[in-house]
Amino acid sequence: MTILSDTAICLRCWDFSETSQTVSLLTREHGIIRGLAKGSKRDKGSFSGGFDPATRGNIVAIIKPTTDLALLSEWRLEQVWWQVRNDLQVNKAAIYAIDLVGRLITDHDPHQKVFDALCLMLDRVDEGHDIDWPLLQFQWTLLVETGYKPTLVNHECDGEEILAFSSTIGGVVTDTGEVGRVRVRRETIDLLQMLSNDQNMQPVEPQAMERANRLLAHYLRDLIGKETSAMRWMWGIN
Repeated sequence: MTILSDTAICLRCWDFSETSQTVSLLTREHGIIRGLAKGSKRDKGSFSGGFDPATRGNIVAIIKPTTDLALLSEWRLEQVWWQVRNDLQVNKAAIYAIDLVGRLITDHDPHQKVFDALCLMLDRVDEGHDIDWPLLQFQWTLLVETGYKPTLVNHECDGEEILAFSSTIGGVVTDTGEVGRVRVRRETIDLLQMLSNDQNMQPVEPQAMERANRLLAHYLRDLIGKETSAMRWMWGIN
């Protein structure tokens, strides 16, 4: 038996009974933990504020090797990202990001940079910033940290303004018109290279940011193997 204490983002929660919930949490130091919170729906108890997706708090959990569900003994709510609840586009982006985390990260596999990137994205939009850049940063960080960083340099494409992207190959390829190769603009790849190199961003047109976000979403869809409902709601990918 292991007792752990960590900061966590609530990804999803389900009613287990009239008074209890099962919860999926992304913790910073211990990865995704799925647990049972007995009595979490009572007005009084050890779960201040209750569980809701896209909230952050401090968790105490008991991990037993004989069961898949941890026993959650304490939850102290620290932050509610209100814009997720008040702004439809922010809500879509948050649901999309949370869904990606649940699909690409395995239980008990810590990814501190993904945790921080998700917090940063939610913080930025909660402060009133446009969603495009924080979402692009999050998608990129998730790909890098889970081992799917796309290749952005292909010298066979030097000098070409219209390139292609292959999810199968994992990056930029020449535009041969083959099935599975998506045409992309040079400026889209340049934008991702600046992000990859952690360079200071120059002013970028919103359309360019959206194209970069959609390209990474397309890549993530192919990695997952299907278009999820969260993707469809966010992007309408076909």
